[in-house]
Amino acid sequence: MKLDDIKKLQQKKHREQLGHFLVEGEHLVLELQKAAQDNPLLTRSELYVTSTYEHWPSPFHTRLISERQMAQIADTKTPQGIIAVVPNAALTASAPATGEKAIYLHEVQDPGNLGTILRSLAWFGGFRCLLSPGSVDPFNPKVVRASMGAIFHTPFEQDVSLDALTRRYPRIACLDMQGTHLPDPAFGHFDCYLFGNEARGVPAEALQQLAATPFTIAGSGLIDSLNLASSVTLCAYELSLRA
Repeated sequence: MKLDDIKKLQQKKHREQLGHFLVEGEHLVLELQKAAQDNPLLTRSELYVTSTYEHWPSPFHTRLISERQMAQIADTKTPQGIIAVVPNAALTASAPATGEKAIYLHEVQDPGNLGTILRSLAWFGGFRCLLSPGSVDPFNPKVVRASMGAIFHTPFEQDVSLDALTRRYPRIACLDMQGTHLPDPAFGHFDCYLFGNEARGVPAEALQQLAATPFTIAGSGLIDSLNLASSVTLCAYELSLRA
């Protein structure tokens, strides 16, 4: 791929047009290489390095570029000198595994939140992440960095509508201030767990139509909300105890 096109991958419209996204930094490239051992499509990635990483062992086609060129294509202000260009299609979600739980995110906007959520789901394992239309692009460089490589290990789907949930999942749970407290054993008996937008949550009428069962993460009451990524992580932990 031409360097001018790689630079464009910092923007969503070009990631969609060119069908690739950026993976920047030593740790993320290592995670990519690890994932490529089980996902042959990832071996189609291309690696761009400065002289610092000229002898980096990699299964990818590797191209040496100058530090000035690296600064032009990198998303970070002080790039390490190693960037992979990865095909989006390599991360197409596989069919759900037996016993897998779905985490549905309705119009999540913060790339840091989504990256952290993917990281938590990968840590506990056994989860699939579903993103509604209008959610942040999972291939956004900030999402990829915040995931710390979990984007390669957590199956995710984009543009999954709320209407589609009832056709796929007979039992749906959500978080609500008036729900049953999370440690309740019943919390583990659902197929899909619904989380809303950071500011607006999920529309009340949608929750009614989905017949979602509400649960609550008990707190001190000093503040009226909990960070979205923290909420998902706590729920994933509770579910991992029941696995």
